[in-house]
Amino acid sequence: MTKQEFIQRGYEWHFPDDAKAVAEYCWENYEKEAKEVIAYADKFCQHEFLFNTEHDLEQLDDPVCYGEKIQWDYNPGGDPEYVWQFNRHRYFIALGQAYQLTGDEKYAKCYADMLKDWILTNPLTEENKKTTWRILEAGFRGEYWTKAFYYFKDSPAVTDELVTLFEECLHVHARYLISMHSPYRLISNWGVIENHGLFEIALTLPKSETTKEYVSVAVDHLEKLARMAVMPDGVEWEQSPMYHNEVLKCYLDVVCLAEKNGMELPETIKDCVKRMSYANLIWQKPDHHEFMMGDSDDFDISPALCRAAYWLADGVLKHGAYDKPDFESAWELGAEGIRAFEMLPVCEPEFTSAALADTGNYYFRSDWGRNANLMHLHCGTIGAGHGHSDQLHIDLVANGEDVLMDGGRYTYVFGEKRCEYKDPTMHNTITVDGKLFTVCKDSWECSRLSAPVKQQFVTKERFEFVQAGHLGYLPEGVFVNRKIVYLRPDVYIVMDECYATGRHTYESYFHFNNEGSVTLDGSAVHYDGKSADAALTFLSGVELSKKTTHLSRRYNHEEENETVTAVWGGEGFTSCLIVIHAGARGELPTLHCEKIPVSSALKGTVYPDAMAEAVKLTLDQKEYVVIFCHQEVNSPTDLVEADGCLGFGNVIVFDKEETTEVGHTLHW
Repeated sequence: MTKQEFIQRGYEWHFPDDAKAVAEYCWENYEKEAKEVIAYADKFCQHEFLFNTEHDLEQLDDPVCYGEKIQWDYNPGGDPEYVWQFNRHRYFIALGQAYQLTGDEKYAKCYADMLKDWILTNPLTEENKKTTWRILEAGFRGEYWTKAFYYFKDSPAVTDELVTLFEECLHVHARYLISMHSPYRLISNWGVIENHGLFEIALTLPKSETTKEYVSVAVDHLEKLARMAVMPDGVEWEQSPMYHNEVLKCYLDVVCLAEKNGMELPETIKDCVKRMSYANLIWQKPDHHEFMMGDSDDFDISPALCRAAYWLADGVLKHGAYDKPDFESAWELGAEGIRAFEMLPVCEPEFTSAALADTGNYYFRSDWGRNANLMHLHCGTIGAGHGHSDQLHIDLVANGEDVLMDGGRYTYVFGEKRCEYKDPTMHNTITVDGKLFTVCKDSWECSRLSAPVKQQFVTKERFEFVQAGHLGYLPEGVFVNRKIVYLRPDVYIVMDECYATGRHTYESYFHFNNEGSVTLDGSAVHYDGKSADAALTFLSGVELSKKTTHLSRRYNHEEENETVTAVWGGEGFTSCLIVIHAGARGELPTLHCEKIPVSSALKGTVYPDAMAEAVKLTLDQKEYVVIFCHQEVNSPTDLVEADGCLGFGNVIVFDKEETTEVGHTLHW
């Protein structure tokens, strides 16, 4: 079959659309990025490879140089992720972009030579299913090979001979992907990536009964995955925003290709794309990045929202993107898509705070500006191998700057570092008696798990509330519960409750952004950042200490940061009350907070701390009282009282300027 026959017998539309026009757009709007891609492509032409862009799931800081002959299964550092990453061939896309940006045939020749060499030297065998033909990489190649081909289809370097090899190998990929299907692939991101690759292969090959079967199988599996692996709240079940976005990108490709080629897809797939996109919007930080939850890096997720906004024609999703398509999205959308996206009106979301309740992710957001405050609490399923031991973990962003952070992932190689980054002690949560509530067995499996206890999430105009716990310490006779009251826009009151039998010691961890300084001042911790200030005031008796720890914003890259540990203990029930005040550097109003007693309004007796506690806050000459009841206290008929404020409920907020009776009950 000739190249022209191959192209003409296929579907009408594939990525990229009108590549020359997109190249002109990129030169006009993204000259810096265009030059960077060309520089990368020049290195690829010399067989020098460096994986340190946001497109590389597992990044490396050191280039690997092969010389004249590439050894496709070479592993330079002992981490098999390199071999797998290298054989995904994402760099074919960069070569294609460089070709369209310059018209230089050297990039087409490099692509053609590498593609031909790989096909001829890597026939599928049982042995190389562990390296160059690992099934996940076959799925990735289903996308990268087919997209790259259309960048180069008009080049003389893409000969009839190469197209024949290409077509035959795509069929090998397709049959292999279908043969490897298993129940595991109905829940894992692997299933989405593999079947997305199969779908792209089917739409690239000349139409036939065989390719129709490929489409049918891929769509069937993707539809089941949309129902099984993506929770009703829109979060991919593995609890990693990075893998969530990898899955979303696959579904967006499928929806795009189907729509452009007049193919019908099940509504469950389209609905899945919308739910996943809105989950992205809900957890997007003010700087447009994702939280480093689970196995995630510090990536910008606005490109995913850009593509979703275009395909769904949704101005609310566009609010999470930039005004114009980014460099990579431009190639995905094509010239027509760029114009349509730029014409789409932006709509600010009608909500600020939100709960992704099925996966146990809760977000207190002050507003949708780039200088917003945002707190995240997690209490949900661990999410299999890519999830971390992060029950009750909190992230905090103030004035658009990270303050309290997740440590990231760093590596997948099992050992001390893999466990360090996955353990509870690397997260802003609580441990009991120095024990871990989830224990790593290896890089992916745990020998001890912790069931979440998801509870209330309440949003009101001025005051918000969330409560969550977990059962990880039941063998030790302890139930750990975390309550958070949010006084919009910049005060968070954290009440950690430990319901226990016997005497125990508790440790709370607070991992800070290393772009600011952390100081201890008696019972308070101060963070001074580039654009944010934060103070954590501990109103319970705790011992505070500070030490140097680590965080990893991207795979294989580690930095030092500072972590504060608060230690307390006691017999039976104990609690730790923390007031967090965070916002713009040098602009926070003065906050005074003190713990005050809670009493029975009708009996006049003061409740012990094990029953109820309260905090009084004076903020900008206004007074607030927040009451927490740790158990039922009103018997037979009674109200709770603190500093003259009367109310009924287990969590009550009073604005004393407004009223000292009834208040705002956030939890009954």
